[in-house]
Amino acid sequence: MHTLVIILHVICTLFLILVILLQTGKGAAMGSGLGAGSSQTMFGSSGASNFLTKMTTAIATLFMITSLTLATMSSKEKSRSIMPDSETPAATSPASPVPDKADEGKSQ
Repeated sequence: MHTLVIILHVICTLFLILVILLQTGKGAAMGSGLGAGSSQTMFGSSGASNFLTKMTTAIATLFMITSLTLATMSSKEKSRSIMPDSETPAATSPASPVPDKADEGKSQ
């Protein structure tokens, strides 16, 4: 199941990049307003922007769903260690007491 969601997530990512790159910028509308190639578009004069906007929204929603699913699945997995059979460290001995300043003057 985890692998299937990862594959879907990668495919969704690639389609999202493709759909975003297919969209025209806001400055490109100025050239089409003067009659520069608006009749030769694939989806009509304004159909591409609406279709690509809806496609971007749908794919972005699917991307968010797969992201949240992968995050939930990874947080529920049991933590694995590289050294599962290692022993617990031995208790360390307490440190020797630090001499007071008053004791330093007596020893000299």
